[in-house]
Amino acid sequence: MPFRVKSLETIRSYTAKHQLENLNLKKSYFLRFLRNVNIVESAPLRQKNEIVPTMMAITDDEFARLRGLVYDRFGINLTKEKRSLLVGRLQKLLKATGFTSFKSYYDYLSTDKTGKALDELINRVSTNYSYFYREEAHFDFFKKNALPAIIKKQTRLNSKDIRIWTAGCSTGEEPYMLVMLMMEYLGINYNGWNGGVLATDISNTVLEVAGKGIYPEDRTSKVPAGLKKKYFICRDNSQNEVVDRVKKEVTLRRFNLMNKEFPFKRPFHMIFCRNVMIYFDKPTRDALILRFHRYLEPGGYFFIGHSETIGRDQDLFKYIMPACYQRI
Repeated sequence: MPFRVKSLETIRSYTAKHQLENLNLKKSYFLRFLRNVNIVESAPLRQKNEIVPTMMAITDDEFARLRGLVYDRFGINLTKEKRSLLVGRLQKLLKATGFTSFKSYYDYLSTDKTGKALDELINRVSTNYSYFYREEAHFDFFKKNALPAIIKKQTRLNSKDIRIWTAGCSTGEEPYMLVMLMMEYLGINYNGWNGGVLATDISNTVLEVAGKGIYPEDRTSKVPAGLKKKYFICRDNSQNEVVDRVKKEVTLRRFNLMNKEFPFKRPFHMIFCRNVMIYFDKPTRDALILRFHRYLEPGGYFFIGHSETIGRDQDLFKYIMPACYQRI
């Protein structure tokens, strides 16, 4: 039977007192000994009158209803394994707004005409964390390969249009970063191009943050020093604000990727949809990829998250590099 130790401090003390050379233990024997030790951390003691928070109960029917609503409206696939996650993210909201059950909350979501309730729901269910220069290999490829190729093509066509869409832009770091890189590449010629970036998201909350363009230091720490000095204003409270000439080049719009038809009149040269499709099941993901293909120029670039894939057996896109494809 394994020898049990009550805490890490005990095992550390034991090891210190009985050095290998004093015990004449061979290294292999000592390792076998450590592997058989069952280390058990002591549970932290609670205060006498401390209230232990409890999870709200959710029935199978309530979970199925909420899961179906989220899937139908947003395409997000909440598997059974996400049940406790859903409760954890919603119960504080329910208690604060006076709902006593998930059924009453679902009824409210189903009848709300303002859209604010669904907006709050998607904010709770999805993860909106982002930062500048995230997955920097994409930005390096953008400024060294994709952007020069599109500009060369457009120049040959006697066109000054550069059409870029960031789908699922979250709090705006991605589109602002792309504009900065375009400004750097084109220099004084930037104003002669019809550039800018269309940035969309399902959440009004993150779009409001993006519109302000003010970020804490940890969100901008990866921006190269030269770009940071040129395109940000440092505030007194360790906040960095994107300069107005960059802000005005980003068009922010609320848009649901689950729309069967997209309202764009002309296809894009590049589409960024990174770390969005991880929430979708395969049928939803495949249908969305088809729509992206339809709204991307032949030879246009499609960027996704590094934890995502569009599959190697499809014939819509050519693989360029990890999480980067080119429309065929």
